[in-house]
Amino acid sequence: MSNDRSLVRHPDFRRLWAAETVSQVGTQVTLLALPVLAVSLLDATPLQMGYLTALETAAFLLIGLPAGAWVDRWRRKRVLVTADLVRAVVLGTLPLAYLLDVLTLGQLFVVAALTGTATVFFDVAYQSYLPALVDRDQLVDGNGKLEASRAVAQVAGPGVTGVLLRVMSAPVVIALDAASFLLSAFFLGRIRRPDVVPDRAGRRSLRAEIGEGLSFVVRQPLLRRIVACTGTSNLFSSITTTLLVLYALRELELSESTLGLVFSAGAVGGLVGAATAARFARRVGEGRAIPLAILVALPFTALTPLAAVGAPLVLLTLGQLGFSWSVVVYNVTQVSFRQRLCPPALLGRMNASVRFIVFGTMPLGGLLGGVLGTWLGVLPALWIAAAGQVLAAGWVVASPLRHLRELPGGPDDPAVPVVGLTGPAPGSPPGT
Repeated sequence: MSNDRSLVRHPDFRRLWAAETVSQVGTQVTLLALPVLAVSLLDATPLQMGYLTALETAAFLLIGLPAGAWVDRWRRKRVLVTADLVRAVVLGTLPLAYLLDVLTLGQLFVVAALTGTATVFFDVAYQSYLPALVDRDQLVDGNGKLEASRAVAQVAGPGVTGVLLRVMSAPVVIALDAASFLLSAFFLGRIRRPDVVPDRAGRRSLRAEIGEGLSFVVRQPLLRRIVACTGTSNLFSSITTTLLVLYALRELELSESTLGLVFSAGAVGGLVGAATAARFARRVGEGRAIPLAILVALPFTALTPLAAVGAPLVLLTLGQLGFSWSVVVYNVTQVSFRQRLCPPALLGRMNASVRFIVFGTMPLGGLLGGVLGTWLGVLPALWIAAAGQVLAAGWVVASPLRHLRELPGGPDDPAVPVVGLTGPAPGSPPGT
């Protein structure tokens, strides 16, 4: 029996996989539905949109590093269920407040911060929970399925939100989003494997454990380049994310339903990217696929500000389609490389360190987008965001990656020095 068939028939894995998929889609719906609510119902300014984006992602910067070590000390299933329930409850307050006509931007800011914090803990915990459910020889297969769900959710989630916004209002979409987290908690609650407290033997200080993961990331030359590229790209992408809904609804005068069509195109691009990433990497070479994917994305990022000139629906749709394809191909290739590169004992903290760096730039980008949109105007800020992607590409284009057809195979590969390890630590599976 193949690993694929055995995992598909593995009841507890199926429940974790279903919960993770629903939760990841819900997270992406939240990230789009909250800005639409802010613009369409609360008349948010560019600066206020910057605050909202920053609060949605601030937890990655503030607690991204210790979250991995904390989760390693707690019951993982309990963390997952708690994170889902927190998101369901706080999101549910928004449609209730709307019905009572007491909805404010202040409440929206608090909800954004709380849901972002819960998301950090959920994402770290599900990555660490897999080894407790499946055999060691099934980890790669299990991680592949979980990563595929996460990657598809990142692009399909906005598309799902877009479709929903074509037929219902933003408060109703958020109510459905809250229900999705309850569904995720239900799947997790049906996992039968006992939820045990992680072994305390060999536990060291929080600072020492965090330092090992961060040291590995910053001292590996190829990984350092990739993380710098991703972090820079996320910084400037967050400027676009902050202003895109406001730009489309107010300056381009598109309807919410039309904006939904644009984000649906992004979902299609991402799904095509997920289906073609492996073939693309084989064709051009795994190492070259990383800088090439970023280079392909550059002209598509410029289509968003160009939409102000004319044909906004066509240009925004093409921009979302092409950029989403490139992002998914880039992510699939570089995440697979990270999984092979890192020693198993360091995977959890390595991934927490990567997330701290690459997602930690997002709240900064959100604030920067709000400030630039206020001082210079929305359109100039979007051009700055597009130009910034050129800087992001430079990290991997001007690196050895462009000459590598095959990437190093793992910590036992003589081409990959093992650094940053000062002692044994519990293993955990790779993630984003």
